[in-house]
Order: sequence, then structure tokens, then C-alpha cells
Amino acid sequence: MELNTLVYISILLAAGLLCGRLVKLIKLPNVTGYLMAGLLLGPYVFKVLPTEIINDFSFVSEIALAFIAFTIGLTFKKSYFKKVGAMPVIIAFCEALVAVFLVQLVLIACGFDKSLSIVLGAIAAATAPAATIMVIKQYKAKGPVTETLLSVVAIDDAVALMAFGFSVAIASAFEGASNGMLMALIDPFVEIGISAVIGSAIGYLMTVPLKFFKKASNRLCIITCAVLLSAGLATLLGGSSLLATMIVGMVFCNISDESERIADIADSVTAPIFMMFFVISGAQLNVSVIPEIGLIGILYIFVRVIGKMLGAYIGAKISHASEAICKYIGPTLIPQAGVAIGLTMVAQSVVPHHADKIRAVILCATLVYEIVGPVITKISLVKAGEITQNK
Repeated sequence: MELNTLVYISILLAAGLLCGRLVKLIKLPNVTGYLMAGLLLGPYVFKVLPTEIINDFSFVSEIALAFIAFTIGLTFKKSYFKKVGAMPVIIAFCEALVAVFLVQLVLIACGFDKSLSIVLGAIAAATAPAATIMVIKQYKAKGPVTETLLSVVAIDDAVALMAFGFSVAIASAFEGASNGMLMALIDPFVEIGISAVIGSAIGYLMTVPLKFFKKASNRLCIITCAVLLSAGLATLLGGSSLLATMIVGMVFCNISDESERIADIADSVTAPIFMMFFVISGAQLNVSVIPEIGLIGILYIFVRVIGKMLGAYIGAKISHASEAICKYIGPTLIPQAGVAIGLTMVAQSVVPHHADKIRAVILCATLVYEIVGPVITKISLVKAGEITQNK
């Protein structure tokens, strides 16, 4: 008997709840349990959730990521940046670019193809905000490291797009496709520009209906409309849905004094969406690619982490951040998922003869980072004194 969509949704939620509670017994973040639930139920282990169903639920991931990006944007208040200055921007650029250059240098030094090394290094810049945000929400983490982390993961998306554009242009030149080099350099800036225009416009427009609708239920509909419209238009017009929805939140929180109430309304209904998103993400983690990655995959996984931690430390030192930020911001930047996989699709067209290797390395790295990353994030924030052990 073939199960219908509603039954699969109930399976996703029940499995997420159960595994979230089980990992809590060993003091791991709930998000790790959600990912493990998806991994076990997915098409690569027990096959409870077939590939077709996982693909059909891709819209859940889009909605979850849009709301997560919007939530991050709501923390981008001018008052915060007046207080900390350019510190988050400096850290974001340093952690992303050091990871890129270090991965590229190590892979080239080990004798791997230059184009392949450059493209893989470019993907190393991307950091996944979703798992990090879930850890912060679950444990109600609060403090300078947490505030800086939220800003850095938001800025990281834009930096990753720019770093990828430049790296792809260089890789294209090595491959002899110099005609596309100019477009590869321009594309990231066009994508950021489109996202900024869409996000800014919808962020401003969002304030208008909120003046007339005061009930939480009506406001939830307005929030949902703004978030989904910005993400949808960005995708349609060639922008970044993550950047666009972040900018909606950023613009809104700087022109309205209701950003905290709006964030509370959004948080009150997104829990099942986020849970389904992580269970689905876990189901997409393909354990069968692990034997395929070889030395290049092992180097990518470890060198990227070293690059992120070293770059974040350098950026924090340059910007005169506190000792806690210098010490603990780097380990919280390990998770990598959606953006990296998206960049992989582009990278495969630049070096098509290395497509299988790129896909295997990034998918395996995603598996490792998504399982290990939230745990390391929690440990780092506990050590920074921003999560109490009894939470």
C-alpha cells in the first residue's frame, strides 16, 4: 500500500520528535536528532522515505530557509552595528576567504588538478545558517559570541557568492573558457543586487499592512506573504532567496519598532516547518558517497574547518574583538549544506569532467558537517558562557 503525503508528513514530525528527545538525553542539540532521524528513514538507509517523496518536499526546505534568513535579518539593527562597528563584516570576509585560499593551496600543493582545486576551494566559503540558528534557539544562547555569529553567518552568504564568482572565473580560464570569464565575475554582484532590491522593497512595503492589522493571526499571514514573495521573486529573477529574505528582515527591523513582536509571531508557528526541514535534510544525506571521496575529500573536510577557524580568529583579532569571540566564533562556522550544494551544480558545469568527484566530495562533507557542526556549535557557546548546561 502506498502512503499518502499527509502520512509522510506525520512520519517526519513523529521521527523528529522522537530522535530529538533521544539525543537530548545525551546532551546533544535537537537538530542533530532531526538530521539522524532523516538519515535513518531516508532512501539511503532504511528506505522508509523514498527519493520521490523527499524531492516532493523540496518546497518545505525553501520555506524553512526563507524564514530562517528572515529571522537572521531581524537582528541586523543599526544600533548593533554602531556598537560593534565593522567587526562582523571583517570576520565574515576573513573566515570565508581564508577557507577558500587554504583549501585551494593545499589541494594544488598535493598535486590535484588546478581547476578542480580552485572550484572546490570556492565552495568552501559557504556556511549553512540553519543548524546554527536552531542551536541558538533551542538553548536560548545569548551574548557577544552569539550576536556576532548571527551577523557573520548572514554576511557569509554574500561573501561566498563573490568568492565563488571570482574562483569560477579563474577556473574557466584554466579550462580555456575565457569567454565566460567576465560573466562569471559579474554574476555574483548581479545576484546580490537583485536580492537587495527585492528585499528592500518588500521590507518597506511590509510595514504598510501591519499598520492596519493588529491581530497576531493576521500579522502571521502578512509575514508569510512577505517572506515567501521575496524568496520566490529572488529565485524567479536570478537573485538569492536567502539574501533577499535576510534583507527583508534587515530593512524592516530598522524602520519599524515592532521587529521583536514580528519575530515572536513567526517563531510561534515555524517549529514544525523547521523540524520537517531538518528531517528532510537528513534524508538527503547520501552515506553511499563516503567510499568515493578519497584523499581529496578528506583534505577538503579538514582543511576547510582549519581555514574557517583560522580566518575567523584573524578577523576577530584585526577588529579587536573580545577574547571570547576570538576563541569561539570559528568552531561555530563549520555547518555547510544548501548553498554549498547549490554552488556544486554551477561548479559541475565549469569543470564537467570533474562533476562526479565534486558532487561526491561536497555531499560527503555536508554529511559530516551537518551531523558534527551543531554539536561543536553548542560546545563552543557553552564554553563561551552563553549557554547554561541545564538548558
